Amino acid sequence: MSAVDRAALQGIYAESSDPWNFRQSTYEQEKFAATLGACARMRYGAILEIGCGNGELARRLAARTDRYVGLDAVPRALAAASEAVPGGEFLCAYFPCRLPEGRFELIVVSEFLYFLDRAGVAALAAQIAERWPLAEVLTVNYLGATGNDLQGGPAADHFAAELAQTHHCDLSVARPGYRLDRLLPKPEARA
Repeated sequence: MSAVDRAALQGIYAESSDPWNFRQSTYEQEKFAATLGACARMRYGAILEIGCGNGELARRLAARTDRYVGLDAVPRALAAASEAVPGGEFLCAYFPCRLPEGRFELIVVSEFLYFLDRAGVAALAAQIAERWPLAEVLTVNYLGATGNDLQGGPAADHFAAELAQTHHCDLSVARPGYRLDRLLPKPEARA
């Protein structure tokens, strides 16, 4: 279900806790701002970020919530994330796994879907649909070649299709290098 094994993920962080230069890159800073700008609300009771990496997006998300929970498979990334967001909850887990307990109003899946295969994307969508049918879901996907079997655009399309029973995409924005999608609960899911 995961197209990239745990050792490969840990290898990405072998040399640095910031392998994509999240802290300094103008491109990454703009993408973080666009992600926050795509949120349907300014404040959430609880936010879950799947694939939180080193916590650079988490720092921004945590300012909008009473409870931030980040999930990642790489201990070095999680150590950096917990420094970035001391009040956050961080869990080390390798997907497929059961996602954290709790009621989340916003679920952020940023730069994560293309690390899965189609079955993994479907399993993630199924878990979200079953456990959090009323949550807003934001996905951000790199549009360049990832070196993985599933690329960002097709991964986003597959995820939205798998989540279509409970959510509809009300925002899809392609920017140079990435795509951002916002999926909101369908009205019948709220009933």
